[in-house]
Amino acid sequence: MGLNAANSPEILRPVNPWFMVLSLFVAMLLRFIPVDRDWLMPDFLALVLVFWNIRQPRRIGIGAAWCFGAIMDVHSSSVFGEHALAYTLLSYFAITIHRRVLWFSPLMQAAHIFPLLLAAQTVTVVIRMLFGANFPGLWIFAESLLTAALWPLTQFVLIAPQKLPLNRDEDRPI
Repeated sequence: MGLNAANSPEILRPVNPWFMVLSLFVAMLLRFIPVDRDWLMPDFLALVLVFWNIRQPRRIGIGAAWCFGAIMDVHSSSVFGEHALAYTLLSYFAITIHRRVLWFSPLMQAAHIFPLLLAAQTVTVVIRMLFGANFPGLWIFAESLLTAALWPLTQFVLIAPQKLPLNRDEDRPI
């Protein structure tokens, strides 16, 4: 069993708010990349939103999720509120479980994150179907599985700046 937040020997530096904003905007730009098959492209924005909702629930919350969801609705020309509702519910439930998830290893955290991503994607599919779209098939939910599989890598990348020491001192153990 790997190290987790509960028994980790390292002390993390505070998160730079500009880094959080930058990571969310980069994730949003990655979501803008056009792909022939949507299920081949993970939802980077949902992944980064969940990460910051779990790590910094007081800084990145439901309001930020709604704003990014509204931007995604405008970008994808979908029913206004489709992504906003999905990302809002995703953030709410991520904040709800944020203390519990941090006790587990990154792979177990991904197992906790997968149902949240699947539920958010199900909300968007149901809303599309309510407005007349056909059911795209079960393969569409592979996006949630692919997104959850990227959780350990996302966690490694987004925590890395917090692990850098301010002043390197060979005599200091931290």
